[in-house]
Amino acid sequence: MGEARDTDRPPGTAGYGEQAERLAAQYEAVTFAEVHREALHLFPTRPADVLDIGAGSGRDAAALAALGHRVVAAEPTAELRRIGERRHADSGVRWVDDALPALPRLGATGARFDVVLLTAVWMHLAPDERPPAMDALTALLAPAGRFFLSVRHGPVPPGRRMYDAPAVEVLALARTRGLHPLLHTERPDLHGRSDVHWTELVLSGAPSVRQAAVAHE
Repeated sequence: MGEARDTDRPPGTAGYGEQAERLAAQYEAVTFAEVHREALHLFPTRPADVLDIGAGSGRDAAALAALGHRVVAAEPTAELRRIGERRHADSGVRWVDDALPALPRLGATGARFDVVLLTAVWMHLAPDERPPAMDALTALLAPAGRFFLSVRHGPVPPGRRMYDAPAVEVLALARTRGLHPLLHTERPDLHGRSDVHWTELVLSGAPSVRQAAVAHE
């Protein structure tokens, strides 16, 4: 098969295919544990069904598979998907070509996941894409599953498509779909970019006593 044309790519993936090798090296320069440090205690300890959306180089998907989870990695950028398949060939991760806001391929399977991971993806969605995206994500989450989401804030790199994505908006969309916040933290950029910071959220389909102690510094 030939390379994907720009007109074939989901708009939110603009700029990623052309820079796939450089971006994959950047992603792999930090670990799953470093990126998700504040939320590690909320990941399941027993084998679970995990969906990593916008999996990039497969760093997080492979780390979760190494912990014994059954992992599906959805990545719409063909160049990144091939890098992930190559880098983590022995991980047992199953790769899928699918993208928000609709996630049509995954949605058609009827599968439900105990963990849905969305790292550095949400800000690529235009405001009008976010309600249907939250619908699609909620449909893929098991009744007591957990949704881990991180959002980048800062200047938009040349050639990319990003929008402001305040946490209050994400939380409002989640609540109207029966998701409850377990964790809300803000952290600096792990690559040392002073003008970039991140919001980390963990949402659950089941209320928890942890809600009384949601971290919101």
